[in-house]
Amino acid sequence: MRYLLFISFLFLVIACSSVYKKMQKTTGDASCIRKFKPLLGSALYKTNVDVVGKHLTGLVLIKSMPDSSERIVFSNEFGIKFFDFEFSNDSGFKVIYIIEQMNKKAVIKTLRKDFELVLMHNTSTSDAYLLKNGKSIYYAFPQESGVNYYITDSTCGHLVGMERSSKSKPVVEAIMENYKDGIPDTIGIEHKNFNFTIGLKRIENAGR
Repeated sequence: MRYLLFISFLFLVIACSSVYKKMQKTTGDASCIRKFKPLLGSALYKTNVDVVGKHLTGLVLIKSMPDSSERIVFSNEFGIKFFDFEFSNDSGFKVIYIIEQMNKKAVIKTLRKDFELVLMHNTSTSDAYLLKNGKSIYYAFPQESGVNYYITDSTCGHLVGMERSSKSKPVVEAIMENYKDGIPDTIGIEHKNFNFTIGLKRIENAGR
């Protein structure tokens, strides 16, 4: 009985231990990741979403507005909108429109945090820190809940990936690849705690 209790306790400790704990703190310039921030202007992406066994396809328009805010509009191929979000420096985040089926606080919060991660919002360097894991550098930006990590090679020359994490492990992993004129051709978002993925592939020459 004591042996079983010990094994159970051991598994609990392993499950709760942070995957980031083994990484070493290092020095560097956290602002270097800003060169990977998408310079979108107006970018249109063919989009596939898989969420809990359901599959959606459509188009996502990400557009920088004259007042420096950013709009993200997801619609189907016939132009019917699923949601329309605004991200701004002043008010932060605003739901312009969302269909009734998606109008849930948890859904909106999840989408907001996902797009804040890939748009590289909330990346103040005042409380940022760096971790080294082998040849990779993790640029850590604490959020209201958890941490956003931007992972590069050792020279900050290539963006390897992005993570939104809890205190102990990543809950979302994301990529941005094949930049052209500051615009990533491919964006991918994958949740680790439940089946939810978003894949975006840029449609070239679509209204920049």
